[in-house]
Amino acid sequence: MDGKNKSKIRRVLAAILAVLVLWSAWSWVPVTERITLELLKDSGKGVRIVLITDLHSCFYGKDQGWLIRRIDKEQPDLILLGGDIFDDIIGDENAKILAEDLVKKYPCYYVTGNHEYWSNRADEMKRYMDSVGVHVLAGDCETITVNGSALDICGIDDPDELTMKQWEDQIGRAFAETDPSHVRILITHRPEKTDIYEKYDFDLIVAGHAHAGQIRIPFINKGVFAPDQGFLAGYVNGAYTLANGSTMVVSRGLARESTPAPRFFNHPEIVTIDLK
Repeated sequence: MDGKNKSKIRRVLAAILAVLVLWSAWSWVPVTERITLELLKDSGKGVRIVLITDLHSCFYGKDQGWLIRRIDKEQPDLILLGGDIFDDIIGDENAKILAEDLVKKYPCYYVTGNHEYWSNRADEMKRYMDSVGVHVLAGDCETITVNGSALDICGIDDPDELTMKQWEDQIGRAFAETDPSHVRILITHRPEKTDIYEKYDFDLIVAGHAHAGQIRIPFINKGVFAPDQGFLAGYVNGAYTLANGSTMVVSRGLARESTPAPRFFNHPEIVTIDLK
């Protein structure tokens, strides 16, 4: 191969690398995904939920200002924090700044994710959330009335350090406290446990964990690989209807610098869910 052809190949490879770097950087820019669901069972005026998952204590500007402004712009009625808000490697500061700001303005409900347990400080993190006024749910259910509509907000721990029986017992205890005339919501970290969720008539299940497979395949809404789902992961982003009629909403999450692999076709996100 002569020098001219080698030079062309180097230029092509450099251009491809530059495109990949730029695409990865662009994929770090967060977005807001909006989903509307017809779930209200009364004549309420509607409920707006913001779902936040998989923050992993990542940085979103000074005092988390960029992320907080984006959330405030949605004017939510309540915030659901679906696990891995803290991380097992990155320090807690960014997660705490976000929680302490949001809880002053909105009812906030939190469940653990696997990284809270991997830190070996999950109980400490739950105590902290409770101390600042965040509702910590671990097999519990709380009823809240928003704009005339009654919501049962249930939550379960991540199963990382629980037996399956203990984890299912948490779901059963929480569901037993619900009222079928209310909108019944389950906050969980794991989207892949659909065979368990389908045993209970929750109207809405919210989850994260999958990071949309880190590389999301355009047009077919699957992830290249997601934890606990494997290759071509199916529950990675948006709304899914389960076999029992429950709606499950999965967030791509907000992880950025906490992950070793870049995101492609997969912006970090907050999810706004409007209940009508």
